[in-house]
Order: sequence, then structure tokens, then C-alpha cells
Amino acid sequence: MSARARLSPRAVLFDLDGTLLDTIADLADAANLMLAELGRPARSQDEIHSFVGKGIPNLVRRCMTEGAAASEDEIDTAVGVFRQHYARVNGVRTRIYPGVTELLGTLRACGLPLAVVTNKAEAFTLPLLARMDIAHYFDTVVSGDTLPVKKPDPAVVHLACERLGVSAAEALMIGDSANDAFAARGAGMPVLLVSYGYSEGVPVDTIECDGLLSTALDALDYLALDYIRRA
Repeated sequence: MSARARLSPRAVLFDLDGTLLDTIADLADAANLMLAELGRPARSQDEIHSFVGKGIPNLVRRCMTEGAAASEDEIDTAVGVFRQHYARVNGVRTRIYPGVTELLGTLRACGLPLAVVTNKAEAFTLPLLARMDIAHYFDTVVSGDTLPVKKPDPAVVHLACERLGVSAAEALMIGDSANDAFAARGAGMPVLLVSYGYSEGVPVDTIECDGLLSTALDALDYLALDYIRRA
């Protein structure tokens, strides 16, 4: 059976970093500004790339402790320093991935409600969406600090669906990592993963999902075309 007519979602949820936006340059800049301020050696962008996925505290912790030692107090201080630097560089070198605006425009034209579900804190998520001029595509945003838990906990996915007025089984998640896949699976939702994202250094083709996307627009291949035309 072709994948082309399998899914007919009533809403689509998107991860942010590594799925909609290539934010790694800004994250790496903020991380290395933090490390320099704290007298620590810089990390390569590739290394920082593998740390992205579970939110800023996890990113900072890995920057501070991978191959090094840091106390909890030092990590807490580092998180605050990172936030200060990231607030200044957030969106400066971020780029929208190819096909993303076309996909969002198509889905909106079909009348599908859309959401962002990200582990990035709201203080950085909302300004970034606005700066990249894609905020208007989304009906709701669930950030990494909206609830006490983050992805892969399915609670954040359920909240997005509740806000959109659909059940989890009626929605589709599009992300780039196991965090997205586990959150969607835990909520009983199909999930597509992009192959160009971050995925915390885990090969994306080893993560169970309903399909891999080379570009964002490939998501349309997994939607029933007659459904898209009727929507």
C-alpha cells in the first residue's frame, strides 16, 4: 500500500528546532559565549548539535559535563548565563528549512489547525516564531515550560490537541527526534520524522515512526490527496 493516502489528520503538530527552524548556529553561539564567560573551552557546533533536543537545561548540562566535571551549582549558574546570551542571539542566524513555509501555507489553506510543541522555553519560542515570521501559521504553542514536563512526555502533546479541539488520534506529529516520536506514540498519535534535524546524535532512521521526510514538503506525500483537496 502506498504511503500517499494513509493519513487524514484533523490537526498537525510540529517540533521547532531541527524541524521547522535550523537554530543550531544561534544555540552554538550562545553556548560558547556562556562557556567563555565561565572560563571553559569552546565546543564545536557539531558537538553542540548532538546536545540539542531536551531543552536548555539539558543542553547546558551536556556542554558543562561532557568530558568535564561541573557541580550542580555551576550548572545552575551556567543555565542563567546561557539564557542571557541566547536572549541576545535568538534568531540572528536561524534559518527556516526548505519547504517549511510552503508546507505550512498548504496546510493552513486546507483549514487544518496547527500547533508548535517544543522543549524550548516560551521566552525564546514566541519571539523566535515572530522573528522568523511564521507565528501566524499556528493556533497554539506548547513550550518547554508550559507544563512541568517536556517531550517525550505525551502530556504536552495532549495539551496541544486539547487546545486545538481534536483527540490525539486525530492529529499528526512532525518532528526530528526520539523525543517527538515517543511523545506522539505515548499519546496514540502518528508521527513523521524529518531526516535533516538534530535527533541528539541518534540516527533518525533507527527511530520508530510512520515515515521519514527528506524535506518538510514530503509530509504531503503521507496525506490523502483527496482529503487535502476537500479540507
